[in-house]
Order: sequence, then C-alpha cells, then structure tokens
Amino acid sequence: MIAAQERAAMEETVRGAIAAAGEGADIDAVLAELGWLALLEGDPDDAIDIVFTALGAANATATALDDVVASALGEKPRADLAVLLPRFAAWDPPGQIEANELQGQGLATSRAASAREMLVVCGTESEPWSVIVPTKAAELVAVRGVDPDAGLRTVRARGRVVNPTRLEPAAWQSATALGRRAVAHQIAGASRTMLDLARTHALERTQFGRPIARFQAVRHRLAEVLVAVEALEAALSAAGHDPNPDTAALAKAVAGRTAQTAARHCQQVLAGIGFTMEHRFHRFMKRTMALEGLFGSADEIVLDVGRRLLATRRVPTLIEL
Repeated sequence: MIAAQERAAMEETVRGAIAAAGEGADIDAVLAELGWLALLEGDPDDAIDIVFTALGAANATATALDDVVASALGEKPRADLAVLLPRFAAWDPPGQIEANELQGQGLATSRAASAREMLVVCGTESEPWSVIVPTKAAELVAVRGVDPDAGLRTVRARGRVVNPTRLEPAAWQSATALGRRAVAHQIAGASRTMLDLARTHALERTQFGRPIARFQAVRHRLAEVLVAVEALEAALSAAGHDPNPDTAALAKAVAGRTAQTAARHCQQVLAGIGFTMEHRFHRFMKRTMALEGLFGSADEIVLDVGRRLLATRRVPTLIEL
C-alpha cells in the first residue's frame, strides 16, 4: 500500500498528465511514460484506483483494462497483447474449445486493432483455460453505439488451439473482480466530473436575478448525486480493503446505479445546455453507459446475487468490521 502523501502526489501527477495530453492524445503512451505497468505490478490496488479514476474524470480513452485482466490471469502485460472481454452485460469466459478448435465471442478495447496477439479465456468459471491466438484470427468490428469514442470492438475469434494453459479455478473470478473494480473506478471518476459540471453551471446560471444553485430543487438534485458518488467511492474503498468477488460485484453494481443517478439529475440541472453536443456533459454520460455493461451490468449483477442468495440461503459477510 502506497503511503498517503506519496499516493496524493501520484494521483496529482496522473491526473495532470492525462489532462495535459488533451483530446485525441495517445493516453496509453502517457501511462507508459508514467510507469503504469510497474505500478500495476508493484501495487495493483492503488494502481487501478488512481489510473482508472483519472481516466474517468478526464473522459480519456486507454487500453489499461487489457493489462489489468492479463496480469490477473498470470500473463505479463504487454502493448501487443489484447484480451478478449466478455459480451456486454455478461461476465462468463468468452471462449470455448471443442476438438482443439477455439470459438470466442466478446468485446475488446481498441488495442485489439493493433495488437499482435489476443488472450482468450475458455471453459467455465470453475474450469477455465487460457489460450493466446493471433489477432489476425479474429474478426473485429468497431462498436458505433452510444459512445464510439470508447474504442470498443466486438470480436469473433476462431482458430486452432495450440498449447492451452489450465488456469486455477479462481483465476477467472479474480480477473473479473479486478476488471469490475477498474471499470467502477472509471465510472466513479466520470460521475464526479458530471457532478462538477452541473454544480458549476448551477453557480453561474441565473434566473430571477440569482444563481439557480440557490433554488431548493436544484440543491436536492445535486445532493442526490453527491450521496450516490460518495456511496460508490465507499463501496470501492471496501472492495480495496477486502478484495473478493462479492465486494467487487457490489462495487460494480453500485457504479451502474450511480452513473444513472448522476446522468438523470445532472442533466436536469444543466437543462437545455445538457442536451447539446457543445457541452462536455454528454461525453461523460455516454462513456458511463458504455462502461456500465463491461463485466456485467448493474441489473444482471443484482439478479445474479439474488439467485445465489436464494440458492444458498446464506448472506455472505462482505466486509469484516
């Protein structure tokens, strides 16, 4: 764990470097210059917190998620290795092996377009295998939905399997948990920026001779978002102190609900300007909508937790108090 003073300096450095890079910059190159992979190897919890929160706060696009998942699966992260992520709103291994033939379907970051190889996890959560295939064996299609700037691709991977690696039973669960925490931190950063944009607008916009920030209805909406963001950050802190699949699932589910709350109330405070392409708000809202489906949407995670509670008749201890 990084000391508090060192962590604060690192947060400021990462945020400043990403912000200074500006729109359209190669954020992966910025992170490489900052020593992202060394930080991820030395202290993954703080690395994920600091970097992904900064990415969300700046609405920056990077492929650091590939590194997080690859390292969790025991593979050394590298710039030419992409990772096949699960399908939107799902979190099961995205590949299957039948008669030494790979069939994989899922999502990937923009790294898949330039990487030489792709890491694919196959089988089930209890019996996972990993295989590395050439990216030329995969069919990539850019996702053009609500946030094309996120750089996501849909992937269909096929090919002959050579030297598959049997993973520990908990490997995929661990990778999913770290992926969920990374995405949740990114959503937290974006949600806080949405709140800052709405708050600034409320202080500057005047009606009837006074700032709208003095109106009770506006204050209530901003307060709702602040409570939601603070709750998400608390859930992420708990997931960092007691890392396990359950706390990561909780944080990811809370992140999805927080993004919805922030989008709804902040857009109302911003009023007409919040619906325009000229204001920065829409970029953060769209990014959280895209991120919400990675490693399971809030609704799907909550349903899965409910099914497990009914099946086991046992409530897990999420945090040791």
